[in-house]
Amino acid sequence: MADSKKGRGFSLDLLKEIVKVFEESGVAKLELSTKDFKLKLSKYAEAPAPSYTPPPPPSPEPPKAEGSKEEASEKEENVHYIRAPMVGTFYRAPAPGAEPFVKEGDRVRKGDVVCIIEAMKIMNEIKSDVDGIIEEVLVENAHPVEYGQPLFKVRLV
Repeated sequence: MADSKKGRGFSLDLLKEIVKVFEESGVAKLELSTKDFKLKLSKYAEAPAPSYTPPPPPSPEPPKAEGSKEEASEKEENVHYIRAPMVGTFYRAPAPGAEPFVKEGDRVRKGDVVCIIEAMKIMNEIKSDVDGIIEEVLVENAHPVEYGQPLFKVRLV
């Protein structure tokens, strides 16, 4: 694995120390290399290369079941749904314990921040795309959401 001679590769003691520190750390993958030596460590098994073609990305408007409650509600006049533009975790407030961005009965204007969706450790502000009054919050705080999922029911004004 490694040459214990000075100047070439890593010593066995150094390798043991690197592995020990790696196992105790929060790092999931580590790669080290020199001119003569390469070391790869991972806490997860390498996934085999996929032998299939991944499905195409979702269409802009998710399909709805015929006659669903959501479909009936969308036909209501002056009703709009603010939808999730991405997959992630829904948060109603900017921080734990803080007041939510909006509550049922609040008036919102186009461009107002209504929630945050965390995706890949990035907090994405979701803004209202209409002027209206929040009639219903459709997702519980800190729950996962899917692309296109309705987040808020808004009565247009």
